Amino acid sequence: MADGSFADLVIWRVPAPLRGSDYDFKYRLAFVVNGHCVMRYDNEAGKGDHKHIGDREIPYAFENIRKLLLDFDADIKGWINDNA
Repeated sequence: MADGSFADLVIWRVPAPLRGSDYDFKYRLAFVVNGHCVMRYDNEAGKGDHKHIGDREIPYAFENIRKLLLDFDADIKGWINDNA
């Protein structure tokens, strides 16, 4: 990770899928740089899977937890390369 940055990953198994989902996970993955969240993946009941990169909100196609973590890691590496 770059200096002054960290990733915060939280994944819950929920008793039933969130409204609009067909899997039993709720997640919030955040990449924070110098105290500012520059990227976040999350899912919300009724809103579905999406990611925030800067001020943009982009739909995200959730497949499974492994792919979620790989995609998040790739976006972090891309952000670091773009902002080096």
